[in-house]
Amino acid sequence: GLSKRYRLGRGARATDTLRDGVAAWLRAPLQRMRARADGDVAPENLWALRDVSFEVREGEALGVIGRNGAGKSTLLKILSRITEPTSGRARLHGRVASLLEVGTGFHPELTGRENIFLNGAILGMTRAEIRRDFDAIIAFAGVDRFLDTPVKRYSSGMQMRLAFGVAAHLTPEILIVDEVLAVGDHEFQRRCLGKMNEVAHSGRTVLFVSHNMAAIEELCPRSLLLKKGQVERVGPTSEIVAHYLSTTAARSAWEFDEHTEREGTGSARVTRLELLAADADTPLTTLTFRQPFRVRVHYRAANRLPDPRFGFALLSDKGERVFQTETTELNHHIPAIEGTGWCDCLVTAPNVLPGRYYLEVWIVERVNVACADHLFHVGRVEIGVDPAQAEHLTYLTYPGRGRVFMDCRWSQPERTEGNHVAT
Repeated sequence: GLSKRYRLGRGARATDTLRDGVAAWLRAPLQRMRARADGDVAPENLWALRDVSFEVREGEALGVIGRNGAGKSTLLKILSRITEPTSGRARLHGRVASLLEVGTGFHPELTGRENIFLNGAILGMTRAEIRRDFDAIIAFAGVDRFLDTPVKRYSSGMQMRLAFGVAAHLTPEILIVDEVLAVGDHEFQRRCLGKMNEVAHSGRTVLFVSHNMAAIEELCPRSLLLKKGQVERVGPTSEIVAHYLSTTAARSAWEFDEHTEREGTGSARVTRLELLAADADTPLTTLTFRQPFRVRVHYRAANRLPDPRFGFALLSDKGERVFQTETTELNHHIPAIEGTGWCDCLVTAPNVLPGRYYLEVWIVERVNVACADHLFHVGRVEIGVDPAQAEHLTYLTYPGRGRVFMDCRWSQPERTEGNHVAT
């Protein structure tokens, strides 16, 4: 019966003590009169979770999936004791280690070495236990050269490696991980999956949230699907993933607002994403193999953001990244953005094989080397074959052909057979 309500608006204020509650009650009539005079809108209730119930047994790896805003991160924050539920309860038996975002539980002024001991103490480890696993943590994170450097000087990737190393090596009975594979290179992602597999097979419990369906299927035999804060389905991961992917409709445009689940500093926001024809502003709901198209990214920046970097990626139906591009790849430099606007990317020859794909989009602050906005798995894209060429290209849709088509030319050397030449 787990539920979590947030109050949106100026009236959303918490009262921590009885004195604060009595004072708020006495002030309420005057505040309501003032709000009417100012034309203020009453605070809105947002139920991030509503009557969520499930069980995860000891030694089980459970995947948690759902669209942006489904309540996945709120659920993990309640289970990690970061926030309290509005109603219902969560019972956890065992020591919990959670990794919900880059640098969780780190103090930026302390060194990497000091943060390992601090984080271990927060997780309830003794100094002897931390020392026992210290070398393994450093080897996994690969930050031995910077061990005595303050964490505030680490890159986001270094912070993530160290945070994951601490969380995974300090023997928690329950490991809670939220989208750790969104940060880091391929090698780091592979090691993370390997370590979580090792943790799960050692009899400990794993809760794993990710938009990477391939990673969910590899790690978690069972998954839970959240939709608008409620449990839609629980069952074998293959069935849950197939159902989840089938419910996302192909469209030509997607809108994003303040309720959209995203990551970043917020210095700029992606407000809309469109698929358009290459030579006109004609919306496309289906793309055609090898036919050009455009991706238009609409943005809003409250203040001037110098030297931004725009990018988008095409993901397979399992969440694998098939292709990505950024504005800087071909020396396209954007001096600055401010207010509202849009940025186009023309894909001149999409050699991705026919099938179902998904979009990911981001804006990066190049000055601060930080992500301004990042949206995962935001839209479904269907790539088909031109009907006029369908008869000759049916082989492209055969299962197991991979994801990308490469231009090829077959030839055979001449050979002599008796008195004639065959080619």
